[in-house]
Amino acid sequence: MYGMYNFKEVGAEFVEDNRDGIHLIDVRTDAEVARGIIDGAIHIPLHLLPLRADEIPEDRPVVIYCNSGARSAQACAFMAAKGWRNMHNLAGGIQAWARSGRPLSLPS
Repeated sequence: MYGMYNFKEVGAEFVEDNRDGIHLIDVRTDAEVARGIIDGAIHIPLHLLPLRADEIPEDRPVVIYCNSGARSAQACAFMAAKGWRNMHNLAGGIQAWARSGRPLSLPS
C-alpha cells in the first residue's frame, strides 16, 4: 500500500507466471529503456502517464516497473487514485528482475 491507495507489490515470479494475462508497463526514461526492457512491456515514461492513462486496461492486472520500484509505486498510486483497481508494482523494479537471472530485451 502506498499512501491511502491500494496496490499490490509483486515479484518477478508473478510477472513470469502471468505473462499472458497481465499488462506490463515500463515507466523509466527513454535512456533507461535503451539499456533493456522486459519483453512484452509497453513504455510509458512516468511523466506521460497522466496523458496516456486511458491506454491502460482496467479489465486485467497491470504491472508497472521502473529501475528500483520507487517511481512505479508512484505510478501505481496515481492509477489507483484514478480508479484502477488491479494495479501491481514490480518490487525492486528491473534491477530485481535482472538479479533473478531473467532476460532483458532491446526495445524495438
